[in-house]
Amino acid sequence: MSIKSKFFAAAATLTMVGGLGAAGTLTANAATPSCGNNCINIFSREFGTHKHPAFVLDVYQQKAKAGQPIILWATSNADAGEDFTVSFQGTVDDFYQAGLVTAALNLHYSKFWAYEIQYSPNGVGSGLCVGVGSTAVDGTKVALEPCGQSSKTVWVVDSYDTIKGFYVPLINGSDTNFSNPYVLNYPGSGYPTDNPRPQLTTWTLSKYSSGTVFDNQMWSADFGGLP
Repeated sequence: MSIKSKFFAAAATLTMVGGLGAAGTLTANAATPSCGNNCINIFSREFGTHKHPAFVLDVYQQKAKAGQPIILWATSNADAGEDFTVSFQGTVDDFYQAGLVTAALNLHYSKFWAYEIQYSPNGVGSGLCVGVGSTAVDGTKVALEPCGQSSKTVWVVDSYDTIKGFYVPLINGSDTNFSNPYVLNYPGSGYPTDNPRPQLTTWTLSKYSSGTVFDNQMWSADFGGLP
């Protein structure tokens, strides 16, 4: 596939916000040593800062199966549930040409960067990506889904709403509400250590009166593992 990602070296600058935020070398990494510099660690503005994220994207109970919930969990170099790689990347138009997103999505976001984020425990790709099992609406659960089969595992970087190049909303590729898109969302009343663990969802992009997007819908990333 022409948009297959080239994995970045340790000192590479992550391309999300121009890629997912101009987040270069940050201090808190989460990938296991065997996943290492190829791994991407995605975190929310809701918990910690871009230099010291407290929680990162995690596959609940580390199970590589379709429908397994995506949560946030404490940064760790021993938790294979936190091992993700960028499976495919390109512009929305690249994904459209590959038949993975609709013409309507391409019309609105053709030049925006988009990604598939693959679960890769201990550096081994599972063929499962962060996505949704049905078209995104308010409250759609985010889980592992087969990579490369539909727009449901594609995430579009909303370059309209970046914060200082570090944080961006991520629009699900199945979105049909272009005036108020459905984005990756951490449940507003939840905290990562709650039981049961709060599962990420999609939700309508939400803003304060100032025009700033809610923190629980803002995301950034880093590459690499803890020493």
